[in-house]
Amino acid sequence: MQLPVRNLLECAKDLFLLASILKVRILEGSRVLDSGGNELDKFPSAMGTVTRLACELARQQGVETESLLRKAGLTSQQVDNPRSRLAVASQINFLDLAATALNDDCLGFHLAQHFDLRSAGLFYYVLASSDTLGEALQRGVRYSAIVNEGIRLRLRDGECIEISFEYVGTPRHSDRHQIEFSMATLLRLCRHLTKRNLQASRVSFLHHRRDEASEIRAFFGSEVVFGSAEDEIALPTSIKHLAIVDADPYLNELLIKYCEEALAERSVKRSSFGLNVEKIIARRLPHGKARADEIARELCVSRRTLARRLATEGLTLGGVIQQLRADLAKRHLADETMSVSEIAWLLGYRDVSAFTHAFRRWTGRSPRELRHELR
Repeated sequence: MQLPVRNLLECAKDLFLLASILKVRILEGSRVLDSGGNELDKFPSAMGTVTRLACELARQQGVETESLLRKAGLTSQQVDNPRSRLAVASQINFLDLAATALNDDCLGFHLAQHFDLRSAGLFYYVLASSDTLGEALQRGVRYSAIVNEGIRLRLRDGECIEISFEYVGTPRHSDRHQIEFSMATLLRLCRHLTKRNLQASRVSFLHHRRDEASEIRAFFGSEVVFGSAEDEIALPTSIKHLAIVDADPYLNELLIKYCEEALAERSVKRSSFGLNVEKIIARRLPHGKARADEIARELCVSRRTLARRLATEGLTLGGVIQQLRADLAKRHLADETMSVSEIAWLLGYRDVSAFTHAFRRWTGRSPRELRHELR
């Protein structure tokens, strides 16, 4: 259940007063540190809401979280301090570890269901004070970096309102729980701000799910496609005219000013060329079309330019493909509902024997041996 909401203006005033008294930037905790205390400002960071929710749940369930945090490159001090921003890569790693420890394959989705949306702070209030849902979504797309610099939102307004989620500075294939949390939270926000049980027109995720995921489909109220070409949620175009229950144009004008300052505080994180190539390869692998000429064509560069730009980052196309296949293989093998032959197909191999031979070369073990160890 959503906690009772105080008068929006009072909450916003409290937020401004606290920032003024402490003389802190609007984006609290702008320094991002790893577990060794090293600054990570060159990496995408996030407010860490989903990490803190997962950690709290794990502690409630009696899970020893210190070792999980350490493996993810985090400390309990970081997680227990709500003003501390966390590296997105560490957040993704911790969610994976926590999901395994809690035996919850839909951990991110489940965490999105009941948490207090106001915990997003300034980001929540600028949406909640907007006039219409269409305006709120535009604000959300523009200021999403305040919440998570590792995900860039794009909005397209046509037959449907389409909002896509693009990963920046972090490999998309490494994640599943964060993206499901983010997309479910977006729809929850829309429902909460309008007090209507809105349904998505369609939803798609890049990652694969072997099960039916009926619970996820029931929540979104539409068909949900896994293994798609992009992460996207589409909403009926009519929703953009829906009124926001707590709309306040004067407050919204003030909040936009603070959001613009907060956005300027965050350094721009550029996606590396290698990560862009990796994203294209991951999408093309199951179809056996991860070839240099096709990848170069999609990036609108020549094959020579593709190789040269990868080389400036110390990469080769073959190396990127091999590392991606190795990472995806380990992730898929952890899902016992997926057969080895299906995993081989997803990685672009024509038969299991070719996949097994390659996997032995990467790890010194067969896929079935690793799956047995994971059990």
